[in-house]
Amino acid sequence: MRKTSLVLAGASALLFSTTALAGSHGVKAMQAKALDDTIAYEITEGLTTEVGPRQAGTEQEARARVWSVKKLKALGFQNVRNEPFMMDTWVRGEETAFVTAPYPQELKVTALGNSASTGEAGIEAEVAYFDSLAAMQAVPDGSLKGKIAFVTHDMARTQDGSGYGAFGPVRWIGGGVAAKKGAVAYVIKSIGTDYHRNPHTGGAGFLDQTPIPAGALSLPDADNLERMVKLGEESKTLVKLKLKLTPKNIGQQESGNVIAEVTGRNPSLPMILVACHLDSWDLATGAFDDGAGCGIVTAAAKQIMDHGQPLRTIRILWAGAEEVGIWGGKAYGEARKGDKHGLAMESDFGADNVWRVKFNLPAGAKALEDEIAAALLPLGIGRSTDKAGGGADIRDIIANSNLAVIDLNQDGTRYFDLHHTPDDTLDKIDPKQMQQNVAAWTTVLSIVANSDVDLSMPMKE
Repeated sequence: MRKTSLVLAGASALLFSTTALAGSHGVKAMQAKALDDTIAYEITEGLTTEVGPRQAGTEQEARARVWSVKKLKALGFQNVRNEPFMMDTWVRGEETAFVTAPYPQELKVTALGNSASTGEAGIEAEVAYFDSLAAMQAVPDGSLKGKIAFVTHDMARTQDGSGYGAFGPVRWIGGGVAAKKGAVAYVIKSIGTDYHRNPHTGGAGFLDQTPIPAGALSLPDADNLERMVKLGEESKTLVKLKLKLTPKNIGQQESGNVIAEVTGRNPSLPMILVACHLDSWDLATGAFDDGAGCGIVTAAAKQIMDHGQPLRTIRILWAGAEEVGIWGGKAYGEARKGDKHGLAMESDFGADNVWRVKFNLPAGAKALEDEIAAALLPLGIGRSTDKAGGGADIRDIIANSNLAVIDLNQDGTRYFDLHHTPDDTLDKIDPKQMQQNVAAWTTVLSIVANSDVDLSMPMKE
């Protein structure tokens, strides 16, 4: 009996070792293949060339959904469909800015999403300058009556994109603060890091205030206006700006989420959700933000599908209307909260190399986490001790379903040079860096989608 047991134990150990080795070699082979991927770039090229700018709620975004459904079906995915929802829609109009005194000249400006209109005549008023949002918040309510508030900042390039969180409130809530202080309009130094005369758009929030006209100046133009204000202070001369922004709200329009799947062998296991957003701002063709993300997650899912049917279903979400209020993510979170999700991931930070992985998995999945981290090392990706939080389009479903999350963090050093500008075009994509992204995503999906580890997160208190 003892000899038989030893033989059986040895056979079991050999079987385990061989299976593990085969799995390891399978991941490595898929990783290597993904480093030659062309699908991600092909998708990004198609969206930017055949569709172009895809602002939410517009005819262009509708064409993008038609294109996407056709493309995903052609790639062989299952259960491809559009899930429509309605949303409030804001569209751009004319946008000009001129310093009328004491140094007359044009400035490059773009309206921020949700901005009110100045009317056809525009608004001419004294500029009230602030070197930070906090400085404007500190002045008394009503003290900016009849003035155009102008806020600047010192956002710098960072690998992790942390400058956006620090300086984004200048755009996100500054308009509401300016309105509360009595300003007739609000302009900002664009929330970005480039020094081209390309202003950065983006959504503006007005807190509980009635929206006022709000625009972003290109970084060099904002710096020029700041110099004018400081010269004016020295000479006791007021700087006046004439601003014309004529956007309008066109009411409820249709948007939608495009969904596709790689169906798993075991439908009882919770699925893996991988997401990006299909819409873009209207100033450019949305290559970095976020055509690339849709290309990356889809190419990785196709790598898994082409290798053979995975254990778990992988669902691809190309969310609509992210830029103007995360409408698609909210719609998905509400409509699909009863679906069996196990883990969620999102790509929405360009296409430069993934450099870090973050996890938020249950304690019982520690071995799975270690396996993923080890498999990513050959791609130059290190493990962070910070918890993964997911992207904008999956936050609602994560919250509604208490999901596990993995973040593959891309290098954001140049992301905010391009973000929400006319420069967000296909030529900015580095195909080799995009392929590294696909390899990273393929690595993670090949491990997670073929694991039956319980991904259930502990109940929230």
